[in-house]
Amino acid sequence: MSVTEVLPLAPLAPAAGPRSRGLLGGRADSLVVTPAVVGHRGASGYRPEHTLEAYRTAIRMGVDDVELDLVLTADGVLLARHENELSLTTDVAEHAALADRRTTRVVDGREVTGWFAEDLTAAEVATLRARERSPRMRPHSAAYDGREGVPTLDDVLAAVAEESARLGRSVGVMIELKHCAHLEARGLSVVEPLLEVLARHGLDHPRSRVTVMSFEVGVLRRLAPLTRLPLLQLVDRLESRPPDLAAAGEPTTYGDLVTAAGLAEVDTYADGLGVHKELVLPRDEDGTTLGASDLVRAAHRRWLTVHVYTVRAENRFLPVEARLGDDPDARGDVAAEARALLDAGVDGLICDQPEDALAVRDARV
Repeated sequence: MSVTEVLPLAPLAPAAGPRSRGLLGGRADSLVVTPAVVGHRGASGYRPEHTLEAYRTAIRMGVDDVELDLVLTADGVLLARHENELSLTTDVAEHAALADRRTTRVVDGREVTGWFAEDLTAAEVATLRARERSPRMRPHSAAYDGREGVPTLDDVLAAVAEESARLGRSVGVMIELKHCAHLEARGLSVVEPLLEVLARHGLDHPRSRVTVMSFEVGVLRRLAPLTRLPLLQLVDRLESRPPDLAAAGEPTTYGDLVTAAGLAEVDTYADGLGVHKELVLPRDEDGTTLGASDLVRAAHRRWLTVHVYTVRAENRFLPVEARLGDDPDARGDVAAEARALLDAGVDGLICDQPEDALAVRDARV
């Protein structure tokens, strides 16, 4: 069964109106690079994720764009973090003054215990130091633990602008909005702070090389009439549900979103998709690639672009045929996976170690 033949689309509320075409549609005033290589959370295979040095490293490697996730503080400041619980990637647990902030709550349908960004002010977050998420797998990155703090969106945009000017080329920014419905339920919204920061940096126009994306449907629908920036609907495993729709009791799955009817619906509020790489190159039960699905072709027929996440060099993340040796943390033949994804027609590769994908992409130009 192809990924575009899964389930009929469950009803969704109508969007505000059709979007202008995305990257493939040739929006007249957009600047794009395709196929693009994107530094995932910066060059997160080499530096602690979402640090300014991770972004700078990715840019110096030659990426077309950097990708960052945003969460929100109690006083409405946008932070570059993958999730709102901070103990996985910072030293917050070592701050005695913040010990009483540790709590348990349900976030996107999961019970999580720790320290949450929305419970801390930006000033309190500024006292934290960033650290590697997976120190056993990436000890070379963990060697940089504690050297930097947690950057705000302002910090990241300033760093990207500085590197772009230094290198004499425009570097794009792909912004993922996290936990939007969860934050809305707590009286916090990411939309207004995001648009305010982008306007302050002069990036609130389609030539800015800024893209906004989310796994949630509602925030993209809300943004669609408010901005002309490209919007990407992120798509996880087919059986999973967008967290905002699940919280609202709606049955729509990501599988629904990539049916023919689902893609038509996505096209009313977004310009493209960001999909799990195994939806483009599915694997069998043993982890061997089966060949390309028809998802990219189906999306392109609606002029929707397709970025894939996440291309990682370690064996544990690669299909069987690309693994080298038995050590799950050793580097495999990630270039082979990148090549296969590009052969499938994707418009962008979101990568932890972007140099491999850049070499493959540039060899094809």
